[in-house]
Amino acid sequence: MASASYDARRGELTTYFDRTAVEAWSRLTSDAPVSRIRATVRAGRDAMRATLLSWLPADMTGLRLLDAGCGTGALSVEAARRGAEVVAIDVSPTLIGLAQERLPAISGAGRIDFRVGDMLDPALGRFDHVVAMDSLIHYRAADITRALAVLGARTDRSVLFTVAPRTALLTLMHAAGQFFPRGDRSPSIVPVTERALRRQISSEHALDGFAWARSHRINSGFYLSNAIALTRVSGASKPCPHPEVPQGSGGLEGGLQPAARSREGSFEAAAQHLRIRGMDGTEGSAP
Repeated sequence: MASASYDARRGELTTYFDRTAVEAWSRLTSDAPVSRIRATVRAGRDAMRATLLSWLPADMTGLRLLDAGCGTGALSVEAARRGAEVVAIDVSPTLIGLAQERLPAISGAGRIDFRVGDMLDPALGRFDHVVAMDSLIHYRAADITRALAVLGARTDRSVLFTVAPRTALLTLMHAAGQFFPRGDRSPSIVPVTERALRRQISSEHALDGFAWARSHRINSGFYLSNAIALTRVSGASKPCPHPEVPQGSGGLEGGLQPAARSREGSFEAAAQHLRIRGMDGTEGSAP
């Protein structure tokens, strides 16, 4: 069950992505020309998406994937091209519509069910894999862990997600952001340390069936984020049959938002918040 803080933050994100930052995210997730700073963020997001996709099976025929915070649907499309049955959900109806407009023809068995709503909704059913790219970065470690527990309870193979690592620079920028007028703030990114997150996950019994399998950092100019893979331990649970996926519409991209408590409309200033180091200070590793 989600916490009150999770629900409150989700409401902020709905307003931000569906109203304030629609145009910025529309351009960022397209081929339209962007500033040099935004170009580094675009390249970083592309690299992060490629990393997460590389952790998924090359052939996903017959597998169900939840794209939790799908935004304009780029990851969903690639998974569907591998044959996956994708449920792509996000909080912003506007971005969902954009994802539908951009949806290319997909040959083969793969398909995408776009939806507007909460990625933790139990009515979405069971999945083989869950991907939450840059959609948990706005939550505290405790809320991230609760969300992972809810998702993990309905996931048979892996949960892949990203977090914003805690650094002195990001902490300083958060403090400076407190002086901006409330109306000029975007929903803050909440940095976490690997130690704190591992401790939270290890103490969450609902995640006992999962192992911390790998972590990898993407560093591209003003985009820096850590991808983490939790994989279900063999024999930890008995997979349940997947329910019939109802037809629906909607789907969008909950991605890395421009800045933690920055002035709206100033992506260049906001991007400073993304210039953060990996949680372990390395270039990323995979066991």
